[in-house]
Amino acid sequence: MALQMKDVAKRAGVSVTTVSHVMNKTRFVAPETRRRVLEVIRELNYHKDAHARRLAVGRSDFFGLIVSDIENPFFPEIVKSFEAAALHRGFDLMLCNTNYDPKRTEAAVHKMIGNKVRGVAIMTSEFGVGLDEQLTSNEIAVVSLDLGRVGPHRSNIRVNYSAGIFRAIEHLCGLGHKDIAFITGRPNVRSAVIRRDAFSNGLERHGLSAHSLLEGNYKVDGGINAVRTLLSNEHLPTAIVCSNDLTAIGAISALRERGVRVPDDISVVGFDDIYFARIAYPPLTTVNLSRDRLGKLAFQALQNTLHVKGRIGAEYVVETELVVRESTARAPEHRIRPRAASSPSDPQMHSVEAP
Repeated sequence: MALQMKDVAKRAGVSVTTVSHVMNKTRFVAPETRRRVLEVIRELNYHKDAHARRLAVGRSDFFGLIVSDIENPFFPEIVKSFEAAALHRGFDLMLCNTNYDPKRTEAAVHKMIGNKVRGVAIMTSEFGVGLDEQLTSNEIAVVSLDLGRVGPHRSNIRVNYSAGIFRAIEHLCGLGHKDIAFITGRPNVRSAVIRRDAFSNGLERHGLSAHSLLEGNYKVDGGINAVRTLLSNEHLPTAIVCSNDLTAIGAISALRERGVRVPDDISVVGFDDIYFARIAYPPLTTVNLSRDRLGKLAFQALQNTLHVKGRIGAEYVVETELVVRESTARAPEHRIRPRAASSPSDPQMHSVEAP
């Protein structure tokens, strides 16, 4: 016969309520009593029955987290931070990865509702219309990333993309760059549009217009393909700003493939400051967006919503800042042209001055 919480309570000489508070960290329990209860739990190898708890209180001990692309190093750092915050408060994580697929996103929402999670952090900008309402109508707290909705059961985290991108452009202009290209994300992704608009506005502040606006996909291959398109033009930029670090890493790879040196010939700036930005060759100048801060703030926003009167959410702001490394340098005095396309394994790496 399966063990029940009352068995633990009987062995420890306490009430069932005390055992519940110890396991769920819902109320202070005297250290000695807590130690005794935990010792009995270990001796009996007792585990919480999550299904029974859902039936009893109408909610699980889970908080949900929905991300776009778990392969992107940006997201695992958010997952780690969010989960750590949840575990610290005695809760568990239910993670869903949408892979930018609307059907998977909808399925993730239904999974959250079916499992009666307490709250959901939507750490993706491409969230279908009405999906967050499905969550809030089931009294599930929601915090979104840059979706801009605040109200009952709903909070929003707004990233100050503009500040970081303005500083990146100011940095490049200070190095003498005037022809600056931008590789954006897909136009249906809200964060990509925000970053692109911030780039255009930043150039206008300095009396400049974009050399080129190219579409990427937030992935390495998107950066590679965008730069290959760029290199087919006779007139090249002296700097490229990228929508994220994976795009920038792909851009640098494509430039090196054609003998264009970074930063001697073309400077490259990324966005996010993922771990790989520090170990890229050359180390990447980028805009830092703290995933640790995002994860912790997302969980705290959900907790705040669940405990405030009326469960009215709020808006939170995460700042960005430029991190200067070795992928940017002074604008070259002479224009360069890339050598003809060749195998990526070709060891020759050089630029050629235009006649």
